[in-house]
Amino acid sequence: MTICRAKDYKELSRKAANVIAAQVIMKPDCVLGLATGSSPIGTYEQLIEWYKKGDLDFSKVSSVNLDEYKGLNPENDQSYRYFMNTHFFDHVNIDKANTSVPDGLEPDSDKACRKYDEIIEKSGGVDLQLLGLGHNGHIGFNEPCDIFPSGTHCVDLAPSTIEANKRFFASETDVPRQAYTMGIRSIMLAKKIVVVVSGEDKSDILKKVVCGPITPQVPASILKLHPDVVIVADEAALSKM
Repeated sequence: MTICRAKDYKELSRKAANVIAAQVIMKPDCVLGLATGSSPIGTYEQLIEWYKKGDLDFSKVSSVNLDEYKGLNPENDQSYRYFMNTHFFDHVNIDKANTSVPDGLEPDSDKACRKYDEIIEKSGGVDLQLLGLGHNGHIGFNEPCDIFPSGTHCVDLAPSTIEANKRFFASETDVPRQAYTMGIRSIMLAKKIVVVVSGEDKSDILKKVVCGPITPQVPASILKLHPDVVIVADEAALSKM
C-alpha cells in the first residue's frame, strides 16, 4: 500500500487523475472500475480537461461502476448512472454502450447481482479500480458487517451512510435504503486500486484503515492485502496519521 500525500483537494484530484491517465495511455482498451460521490468529482474534472486538450482518448475504454441505488431510474438525478453521465461520460469520447452500472430498477436482487457479476467477468477483469472511502470505512456500498461480501449483492445502507448522502436529496426520507454494490472480492481482483480521500472528517477512518487491524467492521482495511493500492489523500485526511 502506497500513500500519496497531496496538499489539498485540487492537488489530490490531479494526482489521482495522473494514475488513471497513465492506465488509459498504457492500455487504451482498459477496463476502469469507477466510483461516485463527492470525492472523485475533481478527478473526473481533471481527466475531462486533459481529454479536451487532446491528451487522452477514451474511445476504446470500458467501465464498470461500483454501485447503484436500488429503485432509482437511470434518469433520476440522484442515480449513479446519471452522476456518471453528468460528471464524466457526457464530456469524453467513451462509448456509453461500454459503460456498466448495476440495474437499480431490477426488483429481483439475486437476478440483478448475478447479471452484474457476469458483466464484470465478461469484461475480462478491472485494470484499475477507483474508490472513495466512507466515514465508516465502506468501499462501494460494502458496509461494516461480520464478513467480507464476495460478489455483487444488495445491501441495507447504514444510518451513517444515509446521513452522509442525504445532502444530495430533498430530505433524508428520500434517500434509498438499499443499493446494489460490487463485492469485496470483485474489488480486490482489480489489478490496481486507487483510493481518493479528502477532508479532516475522513482522518479518523483513514487511520483505522491504514494502521488498524484487517476487519470486516472496517471494510476498506482489506485493501492492505492487495498488492497494488495507492491511497491519494490530502493533508487534512492524513492529519491523524
